[in-house]
Amino acid sequence: MKFPKDKRLTRQRKVILEALRSVKTHPTADEVYDMVRQELPKISLGTVYRNLEVLSEMGFIQKLEMAGLQKRFDGNPEPHYHIRCLNCGCVRDVDVEMNLDMMEKNMSGFLVHGYRLEFFGICPDCQTSVG
Repeated sequence: MKFPKDKRLTRQRKVILEALRSVKTHPTADEVYDMVRQELPKISLGTVYRNLEVLSEMGFIQKLEMAGLQKRFDGNPEPHYHIRCLNCGCVRDVDVEMNLDMMEKNMSGFLVHGYRLEFFGICPDCQTSVG
């Protein structure tokens, strides 16, 4: 695949992408920064932020923007649902089939390009620590 000059899969982007794909935790940019610094110790936080945005625009990762919370990033670019813990804030994948019928519904005259559905609750770890 060939990319425009500013959208190449640079070494920094490859390292960020590999780091994201190695975890299932949906890290924040700061957490990605901490992961990537092990391999690229001189990388700046700003560079990580910019490259996460570019990787998201390129379709290699998902940017998760949940209401009022810090952005998180997912190394799995395929459409799928997520669930967020109301106690600790962790985000996990939900293993249910997506309802693509929503795309065919008449949405007040809008031409629908996509949708997000956010599930939230209390994760198993928090359930056991409270009980």
